[in-house]
Amino acid sequence: IPGYGDSPPVEMALTAQGRRAFLDHVFQQLGMQRPVLISPSMSGRFALPFLMAHGDRLAGFVPIAPVGTKDYTAEQYRGVQTPTLILYGDRDTGLAPQALQNLQHLPKHRVAVLSGAGHACYLDKPEDFHRALLGFLRQLK
Repeated sequence: IPGYGDSPPVEMALTAQGRRAFLDHVFQQLGMQRPVLISPSMSGRFALPFLMAHGDRLAGFVPIAPVGTKDYTAEQYRGVQTPTLILYGDRDTGLAPQALQNLQHLPKHRVAVLSGAGHACYLDKPEDFHRALLGFLRQLK
């Protein structure tokens, strides 16, 4: 993610609008049409603004305890029609409950909880993670 960890700062990543534009640019450069956007943790700062503005351009959305969910209202979430798999580990007692509380307002969501997994549930329980993700992908149009 630009500007996080050891990556160099990117000026456009300073605002939600800039982060949305950055993600849009990445999709365009890769020639991606209607991708499924998987958004763990800090990537929520990029994925959520994109979802709110361009959710109709996504085939699906898979938030994994992303940050930034409290930046939007229940009404804003209810306006998004993107099929969503809310995925988290049951040992993530920090971000996961807050993210679930906000994301559950997405009208086309379902929830998968990985037992015995923490915040990085895809690392803790990779088989369970892939099973849930593949099940969701199979049911998308």
